[in-house]
Amino acid sequence: MSAREEILARIGKAVAGAEDVEIPRNYRTAQQGADLVGLFAERVDDYRAIVHVLPAAEVPAKIDESVADRRMIVPDGFDREGGWTDLSTADGVITYCAVAIAETGTIVLDHGPGQGTRAQTLVPDYHLCVVRADQIVAGVPEAVARLDPARPLTWISGPSATSDIELNRVEGVHGPRTLEVIIST
Repeated sequence: MSAREEILARIGKAVAGAEDVEIPRNYRTAQQGADLVGLFAERVDDYRAIVHVLPAAEVPAKIDESVADRRMIVPDGFDREGGWTDLSTADGVITYCAVAIAETGTIVLDHGPGQGTRAQTLVPDYHLCVVRADQIVAGVPEAVARLDPARPLTWISGPSATSDIELNRVEGVHGPRTLEVIIST
């Protein structure tokens, strides 16, 4: 018997005959009337990302302006022509998101249509993400409820950053150094 099997057998013996206990899942959720777009924009800005809140009609022009003169990866399913395919020479990636969380300023990718692969979103130095206002939820419980747990998830809270032992901030170590977010209202 392996150590794992032995431990599981001991646990099984210890809980034999115990009643099933229902675990309450009444997580805190959004308050009515909250300005989720404003809160999300504020929190993303706190992470040193570049944030634009624009009417939907102005989004294509802002995308053009933001990616001018950059070799951009445009994933399948993103509503834009062209795109760079070579990860080693791409300047950036442009994606949609699956959901965005106002309270934490987090963008979640499930790598569905228009969201690219993990490599496409983590290797380039620049990430432009377009977030629709209806994709913004108040907190993590609402976001998790919208996500498929079987899909690969990437949670992004600002540009990639870490600190060394002397607490010097270093950006771009584990993902894009620059995150730009366009919130389409």
